[in-house]
Amino acid sequence: MLSDPIAALATPPGRSALAVVRLSGRGAFDVAARVVEGFRADRARTATLATFREGAEAIDRGLYTVFPGPHSYTGEDLVELSCHGGQLAPARLLAALHAAGARPAAAGEFTRRAVLNGKLDLVQAEAVGDLIDAVAPAQARAALRQLEGGLSRRLSELREALVGVQALLSYEIDFPGEDDGPVPPERIAAAIEEVAGRIARLLATAPSADRMRHGALLVLAGRPNAGKSSLFNALLGTSRALVTEIPGTTRDAIEGHTDFLGWPVRLADTAGLSNSDDRLERMGVEVSRRYLSAADLVLLCIEAGREPGPDETALLAERPSLVVRTKRDLVPGSADGLAVSAVTGEGIGDLRRAVANRVFADRIALGDLEPGLGRDRHRTALLRAEAALADAAAHLIPEGDPVLVSHHVREATIALDELLGAVDVEEVLGAVFAGFCVGK
Repeated sequence: MLSDPIAALATPPGRSALAVVRLSGRGAFDVAARVVEGFRADRARTATLATFREGAEAIDRGLYTVFPGPHSYTGEDLVELSCHGGQLAPARLLAALHAAGARPAAAGEFTRRAVLNGKLDLVQAEAVGDLIDAVAPAQARAALRQLEGGLSRRLSELREALVGVQALLSYEIDFPGEDDGPVPPERIAAAIEEVAGRIARLLATAPSADRMRHGALLVLAGRPNAGKSSLFNALLGTSRALVTEIPGTTRDAIEGHTDFLGWPVRLADTAGLSNSDDRLERMGVEVSRRYLSAADLVLLCIEAGREPGPDETALLAERPSLVVRTKRDLVPGSADGLAVSAVTGEGIGDLRRAVANRVFADRIALGDLEPGLGRDRHRTALLRAEAALADAAAHLIPEGDPVLVSHHVREATIALDELLGAVDVEEVLGAVFAGFCVGK
């Protein structure tokens, strides 16, 4: 396990008031003492003003804070140095630390060390990345709950239950002739079934958790000149799509990220559905249909006062859809259904509310407290565990082989261990931290 001193910028590079440089590892305090004038390692968790030097030359004047291991983010001796922002001062401070004995940190290495030192498990470490990447309040809440251990506790409880099943099987294998008699197969079968049911319920959270992490895909569809691009711009709050009175202006799909009442969504403005002879328009329609097939919800735009045509009625039957009556400002009197105007803003708030309640209904019903499986790695591991338990149950036939049952239960336990990072799996660790910034 690597523990040599590493250093990296922990804040984004560029013009700013301050920058934070992080230093961690065995010998980190010695490295800091070569750069920080009057460095004191005995002032734990206290910000201290000092001059940063490279040799005899002063680089900057800033604050340093000491976090002795194991009571630090990484579990190692750690120092955070706050200097002035910009390009030069942080770069010179980093260069001085590297010259003093620290090496540049790899992507995600600080958090990786936190996992290896038992400060976080892998699921919590992934939540650190999710929290950094969050662009909507609901995403941040979900990531924070995962960082606090909501999903980890659920997985640990499943693992403990599987260990309990293994204990029963071990008793059956090692002490078959004890006075208490053999463990009833029904008891083992019930325990396996109970754990398998809990895994299935957790797997059922995957679709909504995926929508939470990546944003629900909302596709604006309808005939040419139905007001899709105008509505797209109004929902984003910026002019992303070209808007003209000429039908067929949109030839390709345009995506934009926003949130509806704090819930993350991905909006896609698509070409109008038509049977045009124009080759470019036909290609745009093909792109539209691919987006429609992947949509979490289709916002079918139909002008207020016009009845849906056969193609629009068919689309409503094929895909989860919400009819949006556009151009409300052009129709006098009341309008039926969910009517909006991209010009006046009428109905836009109601549309956001209706979409959020439709797409995130399960999360809203649970108060957004239920942990979910937001990554493919989570789903793959639990599917492996589920399959292993199915194999174990298949061997619980009358006079089945408890050794084979125990083997498959053990496979399920290993899948959960790899998910939590309880075993040293370098390939898994590399994949998890490859997308992290170097300062994290």
